Amino acid sequence: MRVVVTGAAGDLGARVVRELTGRGHEVVPASRRTGVDLVSGDGLEAVLGGAQSVVHCADDPSQGDWVTVYGTRLLADAATAHDVHLVHISIVGIDDHPLTYYRRKLRAEKAIAAAGGSATVLRATQFHSLAASFAQRLSFGPLTVTLGELAFQSVDTDFVAERLADLALGPRPAAYARATDVAGPEVLTLPQVATLLRAQRGASAPRVVRVPALTRAMRAFAEQRNVPSPGAAQIGGRTFSEWLASGLPH
Repeated sequence: MRVVVTGAAGDLGARVVRELTGRGHEVVPASRRTGVDLVSGDGLEAVLGGAQSVVHCADDPSQGDWVTVYGTRLLADAATAHDVHLVHISIVGIDDHPLTYYRRKLRAEKAIAAAGGSATVLRATQFHSLAASFAQRLSFGPLTVTLGELAFQSVDTDFVAERLADLALGPRPAAYARATDVAGPEVLTLPQVATLLRAQRGASAPRVVRVPALTRAMRAFAEQRNVPSPGAAQIGGRTFSEWLASGLPH
């Protein structure tokens, strides 16, 4: 099968490419380097010709709506025109989340649905690396700052890449469809994540300082809206501790 992957040079996209290639399929990376521009639409028609699926991993939050929303809309329209199954990665918990980026991701999903073609959206929780980054940014020496019950059910990026490959190679829906959400095996509070990170380098558990969630977005995280309801997601991949033990993070 011929599968196009946008964002193939990124962390998730590269893993999707590796997964598809390892299963013996033809993978076509789509990026500005290969002449495909999601902002202008240049190159989309050519790269989608002859493809059966396109896995959309490209994103650039620094450009506001341009890639996340408008680029996705262009890709969805082109995929529909070429009868190519679009597989799109999204985020768990964005339906009622005020964070600007999450609202953009929800608009991207709606743009895919409006295109009217064969499309599958897979929502995942935050990757382990993002949970680690949150904890690091909210840690100051021996102190870790947290908001309410802020927690993550973070997921292994490799597991998400495997599911995206499964969807790209599997039966295609007739129209827009949502796959079962994916999440990691455990829910960890931010202080627990910080404790594991400190233990990795031989430090003791941090002193936790709780601060009020002052904005709507902060309150949404404090209320764990980013964590799926029990039984609502497919669970898999390495735990956060197993990911740490792999030596990938620095």
